[in-house]
Amino acid sequence: MLWAIALLAIAGAAVSSVSLYHHYDTSPSSFCDFGANFNCDIVNRSIYSVVFGIPVALIGIFGYGVLLVLATLYRAKTEVSRMLLVASLAGLGFALYLTYVEAFVLAVWGILCLSSLALIAAITVLSSVLVAQRMHKI
Repeated sequence: MLWAIALLAIAGAAVSSVSLYHHYDTSPSSFCDFGANFNCDIVNRSIYSVVFGIPVALIGIFGYGVLLVLATLYRAKTEVSRMLLVASLAGLGFALYLTYVEAFVLAVWGILCLSSLALIAAITVLSSVLVAQRMHKI
């Protein structure tokens, strides 16, 4: 299960990296404009795409990196499952906040943001299962 979490974290870091690239991209063409309701550039260049001067996508890269390190380098530690769960819940909470902003403030959806939400939700579910499995082994 840790390898599945690691693979999902790599995918999340990749999605966040693409988002970060397009956050700074100045070309006028939208890379994921699918109509009035789906436009990554509007989301990725809004005032909500930066927190304390740090692009949200960079925060995503860091967060997925932490999850990857926990799932690979520290997998033998007994408390890693709980650490993964706490970290993934924090990421999921942040992703849900950003999804709220997309839905009710910007009224535009970003495909990369929704992809990241799906990835962190999957990591959270797997981390929850991992914690439950390890609790029953004790």
